[in-house]
Amino acid sequence: MQKKDRDYIFLELTRSICPVCRIVIDAQVLAKDNKVFMKKRCKEHGLFESLLSSDAERYLNSYKFNRPGTMPLEFGTEIKDGCPYDCGLCPDHQQHTCVGIIEITNACNLRCPTCFASSEGHDFLDLETVNFMLDQYIKYEGNPEVVHFSGGEPTIHPKIFDMIKLANEKKIKYVLINTNGVRISKDEEFTKKLAELGVVIYLQFDGFKKETYEKLRGEDLSQIKLKAIENMEKYGLNIVLVPTVQRNVNEDEMGKIVDFALSRQRIKGIVFQPTFYSGRHTDFDPMDVVTLSEVIKNISEQSTHGFKESDFVPIPCCFPTCGSATYVYMDGNEAKPLPRMVNVEDYLDYIKNTAVPDVDKVKEALQSLFSFGAVGGSEKTVNSFCTVCDLPGNLEGIESKIKMIMIQPFMDPYNFDIKKLMKCCIHEITPEGKIVPFCAFNNIPKYRAEVNEFFASRRLVKVKSKISV
Repeated sequence: MQKKDRDYIFLELTRSICPVCRIVIDAQVLAKDNKVFMKKRCKEHGLFESLLSSDAERYLNSYKFNRPGTMPLEFGTEIKDGCPYDCGLCPDHQQHTCVGIIEITNACNLRCPTCFASSEGHDFLDLETVNFMLDQYIKYEGNPEVVHFSGGEPTIHPKIFDMIKLANEKKIKYVLINTNGVRISKDEEFTKKLAELGVVIYLQFDGFKKETYEKLRGEDLSQIKLKAIENMEKYGLNIVLVPTVQRNVNEDEMGKIVDFALSRQRIKGIVFQPTFYSGRHTDFDPMDVVTLSEVIKNISEQSTHGFKESDFVPIPCCFPTCGSATYVYMDGNEAKPLPRMVNVEDYLDYIKNTAVPDVDKVKEALQSLFSFGAVGGSEKTVNSFCTVCDLPGNLEGIESKIKMIMIQPFMDPYNFDIKKLMKCCIHEITPEGKIVPFCAFNNIPKYRAEVNEFFASRRLVKVKSKISV
């Protein structure tokens, strides 16, 4: 009898969780037919396989963009049970917080079939709690730059303006609102007030087709999204579109979304988020999901601006297989991607660490751009782009010419990888003041359960605001 080779390449052993009972188990990362997938077995619930990447070459090449992590000023919890059970952050976590998220409500005015938060409550955080959460963020981070107010649907919170003012008073540079845009589409006075407070709007925007919204959001919101953009443009709000991308739903709309964003002055960027199947979702095949590399491929094939897959660069602040981005300089109707203007890899290859002229100045600017903490259209992003490309920062209208395109997948119980989790830089701030990596918060039941218990314990407590709107 002749020995046979296996039909896959064993890449590494990592740790994951069982999608059913969520206990930690070993997981193999394997490559086959230029795809990368995870294989794991729970002794009680059996074998699970999930697709990690539809492009093994891109997945493996991204490893050289793995930047050394930065520790927070303080750690909030001790190492006791091991990752992912000690989040707070614990000393084993490899990266500080680039983006802090505060879910100010579990209530929502939609019932999206894809909601990872399963938002169907009726609770709202009070100002004192949010004040404490922001102070904890500052305690661990020092001078945090970005906070996202999220939910639920944050625009329905009766004290949303007070919370924005709190963050502004605490010198947090960029306050972002994650929203479905329903209230913004209907309430111009509300939109005007948001503009006066200088927030950036992360607008859920999945495409243009009626069918897309019916499948992802449960109803046709196509015109509501366009009306929301119209209202925000009227009052000068900066907008970042956030499309959820799902298999057999809106894969064919990636290029059209990009072209639309590049044509609108107030739209400063796009953050594509392939569906991660945590929370409320329909049945799916974990071996047939949209991956990061597919989004890049779809943009390259569909956009009229001639993008190439090589225009997209792994994001080094997190584990580099977790996200990619590019920046575009709009010269009239011509899109000029940053990686064609500067050899980004010369500066961000942390394995080779090539020496090039002005490496520190340009490297720092590139690290600022290729970070999950980058805010499309912000002064910092514009200045960093100008530094990298040697453009004068006072060039007339420069801020309207620079666009960000980012792909930001998150992990679900099927593709959960503790190795990646340990370098996560997008963190939930809990009402108890813990700092919890986003993918732990949405996959390890105890973290969201702790927040739900907090809401339940204070449901009958009413706190008067000390801040006037």
